[in-house]
Amino acid sequence: MRPFTSPTGPVTERQVAAAIGIDTFAIVLFAAIGRREHEQGGGLADVFETAAPFLIGLAVAWLIVRAWRHPLSVYVGIAIWPITILVGMITRNLVFDRGTAASFVVVATLFVGACLVGWRLVWRLVSRRRSADAGDTVAVR
Repeated sequence: MRPFTSPTGPVTERQVAAAIGIDTFAIVLFAAIGRREHEQGGGLADVFETAAPFLIGLAVAWLIVRAWRHPLSVYVGIAIWPITILVGMITRNLVFDRGTAASFVVVATLFVGACLVGWRLVWRLVSRRRSADAGDTVAVR
């Protein structure tokens, strides 16, 4: 299988796995924090039950956007964010028979967006900084 290329070079399986892992962690963290704030059971099964609609939404978003092609891109984060929320809310309501109050939609949208886009922004800034530092070091020699 030929790797995809991104502006920073070929995309590795390790990068794809890391991006999937971080995105998944963000959704599970969102569910865990929400359960704790509402004083609900904090067991792992309970957290995953709460996270399930949004994990489904995340999987659908990754497929629609084909996020594995550029998993570290900020634009991918921006693209998968609303799909994750939309599919997650619909799944939560129709499949899991859970509520989608307006305040919950707002909090979920902001938290998930900050996570899915935020870590990619940080990665981009750090990688650009490293590239600039490496370029300065090479230029001095």
